[in-house]
Amino acid sequence: MSRVYEDRMSPRQDEFFEALIAAHDGLSESESHALNARIILLLANVVQDIDQIKEVLKVARSYSAS
Repeated sequence: MSRVYEDRMSPRQDEFFEALIAAHDGLSESESHALNARIILLLANVVQDIDQIKEVLKVARSYSAS
């Protein structure tokens, strides 16, 4: 199983989603997109594993192919 699919956030995943929604609260659509881009770049810097980052991008993209 890919590391991307491992649930390593439980039981705090709801806390993450609440924080993410709160970060977007009151932003316009374009501001929200810009925030998402900054979040992705900052998290990629934390991960620092280009192969893992590529796998995450591949998996995320696969959801839009449906």
